Amino acid sequence: MNAYFWTKTAHVVFVMAWMGGVFYLPRILVNLAEVGDEPAVRARLVLMGRRLYRFGHIMFGLAALLGLTLWLHFGITGEWLHAKLTLVVLMLGHYIVSGRWLKGVDKGRALPSSRTLRLFNELPVLLLVGVVYLVLAKPF
Repeated sequence: MNAYFWTKTAHVVFVMAWMGGVFYLPRILVNLAEVGDEPAVRARLVLMGRRLYRFGHIMFGLAALLGLTLWLHFGITGEWLHAKLTLVVLMLGHYIVSGRWLKGVDKGRALPSSRTLRLFNELPVLLLVGVVYLVLAKPF
């Protein structure tokens, strides 16, 4: 197989791993908002969230590095790429906000309501639909 195929395969795998964190970290925040005064459960959820957040950053970094390789070495370009990267930056911003809320919980700060967090949890799905559409609709 050629280098382009393996680079793109690895990029997609690391993006999928990152997306797991993007989808699950806000769910952990919902659970934290609903757990009430159970210190052991809160501590476990915060620990899970911290580990997931760190894992997600590593996966994003590897996906970004491979994406840069696809762009700079293999010449992947086009206006669709600008739109895709805009959506990815928005998704990364969402992930960072989730991480800051988690760090705030660790410092004793209150979270938004569980309803707000549930709505916040749905945003990456919409962004991902846009990314997938752009990738599939791009001219070859």
